[in-house]
Amino acid sequence: MPTMASVLEDPTLERHFKGHKDAVTCTDFNPNRKQLASGSVDMSLMIWNLAPKARAFRFVGHQDVITGLQFSPSGNLVATSSKDRTVRLWTPSMKGESTVFKAHTAPVRSVAFSHDSQRLVTASDDKSVKVWSVHRQCFVYSLNQHTNWVRCARFSPDGRLIASCGDDRTVRLWDTSTKHCINCFTDYGGSATFVDFYSSGTCIASSGADSSLKIWDLRTNKLIQHYQVHSAGINSFSFHPSNNYLISGSSDSTVKILDLLEGRLIYTLHGHKGAVITVSFSRAGDLFASGGADSQVLMWRTNFDTKSYQDVLQQHSRRSTPDPPPHVTDIHPRGPHLHHPQPTAIQISPTVADTQSTDPHVIELGQSVHSTTAAANSYHSNGLPPQHVGSSRVEGWMGDGSASRAGATARSQTGADGRGRGRRKEEEEERGQTHPLEVLSGQPSGLDSTLRHIVQQLDILTQTVSVLEERLTLTEDKLKECLLHQSHILSDVQSSGGRRRTESEETDGSPVHFT
Repeated sequence: MPTMASVLEDPTLERHFKGHKDAVTCTDFNPNRKQLASGSVDMSLMIWNLAPKARAFRFVGHQDVITGLQFSPSGNLVATSSKDRTVRLWTPSMKGESTVFKAHTAPVRSVAFSHDSQRLVTASDDKSVKVWSVHRQCFVYSLNQHTNWVRCARFSPDGRLIASCGDDRTVRLWDTSTKHCINCFTDYGGSATFVDFYSSGTCIASSGADSSLKIWDLRTNKLIQHYQVHSAGINSFSFHPSNNYLISGSSDSTVKILDLLEGRLIYTLHGHKGAVITVSFSRAGDLFASGGADSQVLMWRTNFDTKSYQDVLQQHSRRSTPDPPPHVTDIHPRGPHLHHPQPTAIQISPTVADTQSTDPHVIELGQSVHSTTAAANSYHSNGLPPQHVGSSRVEGWMGDGSASRAGATARSQTGADGRGRGRRKEEEEERGQTHPLEVLSGQPSGLDSTLRHIVQQLDILTQTVSVLEERLTLTEDKLKECLLHQSHILSDVQSSGGRRRTESEETDGSPVHFT
């Protein structure tokens, strides 16, 4: 049995936040350590103030499921992505203002800032990854080599690389200077659902609908760790700032904490009813949040990172039967390993009443009347009121078969979608068709080859449109420079003309002296 002293270092449930009306799909902490943001299937963005009894803000503007969000490194902006094909930049204050990017031609699955706050990267079901300028609020360039929906994209800490993953079962690495794909990691049994960089930028981790989590060393391009600790697909994960720990959320209703240096599972947290869709550490690592199909956001205190790492190892060896000795190859990589869950992992099921979380007063903000729109080729105001779009299921949001296999409890139904194309997309996602061509295997080979040819042509069209968008952006920039140059010339001409008129008037008005 663990001692009282050791229990204090286990993660503990700090608060829970209730205010969303449907599944929570994404969370992030403000770097200022005062706010926590969450997005939901209910189409709203919630900003929770961490001070006791503080008010919460609900931002309304998206017209479909919010799929991803992230605070800017300075904390003065929040970016959200949505199935309504747009990305919004919000000011997390009482004003509730937002700027809209007409981002993609299909649902946008993720959004992330570069570490200098100058760029946004988005991933979409249109098979593309796009980069945007935050300051100029316009499209910059597109990355097109994925052959199916792209689930997630992230910048490296130094901004020189972008990692992306998707339903084509690949993780791709892109060079932001050349815009080329420089590496492609495969070996997934299903969709790749999430990807992120170590804070040092030397490794990336990716999770899959096949419940695997893999860590790759970018210096050697090799798989160095492979975890198979969940019983259903992993939807999200987050690195601790120290890089010693990783948390993951899964459709098996659990949050698991991995010790990356020891290469083993150390905690399993039971707090959600239904799929856990999102997890995230705070920037300091002292807190982490989880959200899921039960519409709740749980905030946990980390605790286990307060002691030195050696103390944690000694404590775990005293309180439970230790695992077999750690693999040397996990610390000095020589080859990939598969880590299976150990029965000694500590189970934490918070049952104590949460006394700190009286439901906060929620202020409704951010109606789309205040929005401005920034597109790749146009800037105009969006005056459409928010529309309640029906037929939103957690399985449909995640878009893979793992959710439907792992939990019927993860379902949330709100009606029927009146749009034909939207219904067709939702039906495909609910059936877990991550590879649409596979359902045609029983059809004649001629039809199969024709459809493959059509898909190839559509990919070519997508790439052509992306090139045209880039050229259009360059043309806009050149036109702005020309107009600015012309305005300078005109002002110079006007000022010189004014000086001449003044001189002539002085000459005309001066007295004439006769001798």
